[in-house]
Amino acid sequence: MFGIPGKQAVTMTPAAATKIAKLMEKDGHQGLRIGVKKGGCAGMEYTMEYVAEVDPHDEVVEQDGARVMIAPMAQMFLFGTQIDYQTSLLESGFVFNNPNVTEACGCGESIKFEGM
Repeated sequence: MFGIPGKQAVTMTPAAATKIAKLMEKDGHQGLRIGVKKGGCAGMEYTMEYVAEVDPHDEVVEQDGARVMIAPMAQMFLFGTQIDYQTSLLESGFVFNNPNVTEACGCGESIKFEGM
């Protein structure tokens, strides 16, 4: 929808692709749908959910056996984002390296985009 021909809407690091592929295998999911919703201290939050069926309006990105769907209303906010999966001593989880974010809260879960 908001893509550039020949360029994927989002990219995944090898760690993220491996984790998403394992999650897909576990319960037979079609992939993970990512989006954004209003909330959090900076105004918006990322969302992730398992997908049983691909919505024809989703932007689908496949890489190394992993499949990510981008919800239609989130496509303009997520274009150019790199999805990573990081593990540290205290926590592990997905990290979104999003060039469209203009501000983020201290915990990194709440974000703000230009004009919002």
